[in-house]
Amino acid sequence: MADRRLQVFSTVARLLSFTKAAEALHMTQPAVTFQIRQLEDYFNTRLFDRTHNRISLTTAGHLVKDYSGQIISLYSEMDNEVRKLTGDVLGPLVLGASTTIGEYVIPSILGEYQVKFPDVTVRLHVANTEGVLHMVENNEIDIGIVEGPVNNKNLVSRVCWDDELVIVTPPGHELASAGSVAVDQILEYPFISREEGSGTREVISEHLNAAGREIADLNLTMEFGSPESIKSAVTTGLGISILSIATLDKELKLGLLSKVSLDPPLKRPFSIVFQRQKFRLRAMDEFLQFTEAHCGEKQTHP
Repeated sequence: MADRRLQVFSTVARLLSFTKAAEALHMTQPAVTFQIRQLEDYFNTRLFDRTHNRISLTTAGHLVKDYSGQIISLYSEMDNEVRKLTGDVLGPLVLGASTTIGEYVIPSILGEYQVKFPDVTVRLHVANTEGVLHMVENNEIDIGIVEGPVNNKNLVSRVCWDDELVIVTPPGHELASAGSVAVDQILEYPFISREEGSGTREVISEHLNAAGREIADLNLTMEFGSPESIKSAVTTGLGISILSIATLDKELKLGLLSKVSLDPPLKRPFSIVFQRQKFRLRAMDEFLQFTEAHCGEKQTHP
């Protein structure tokens, strides 16, 4: 494989943090520091300036960063072309998923993918939509799957399938028996929301705006960082919410929650995103094809 020291250096140079690089590489911080010192000894010059607990690239460091990026990219391209000839699909694949997708959708996809490609080492990072897009931009992950439309021109975005967001209430709530509910009706009840930066919250905000309303018009009583926390709060009668229908299977079957569609219905895309200029390894291409096929089945049999 490409010189490990260059891979470690490239990660430190991108993150400008030994600690963050160690986390990203699944190494200890002393091991990362040792690899950098070896590279500095080899070149007989400092690659980083270390002052006041912060690091920055030296002139030599900038030069090594440029060349190491080219070397690692060329190695990956060579490796990929050889794998095409031999038919092998292996290596690391780093994914990111927004909260709803990471908790309720991606586990089944990854399970099937790993059965088909057991030699691929998959790592998954779960964050809100904003966080996942940031990781894709910074090359911290290979592919992201997020909720809602993606407007970043630096990223390739492919809609995977459409998800419906529904009003969630405790059983017996007066809205639960309605055929559908208009935006103005939900303003009358305590509302429990996802946090800022969440794709779910962004889509709800856009739906309110289309109806001439905004988030501030809701009787917002609580904010949570996960659908599970919101469901627990709704179950105990603390308010109503709007959540992806994909998150509700268990609670609906057990009769713990009720759902009702908005009028007009609120739908959003689940999108696959990756860097426009990123060289794609075969494991990445196979995952894209596999996921898009899975999405096609989900659209046909929701």
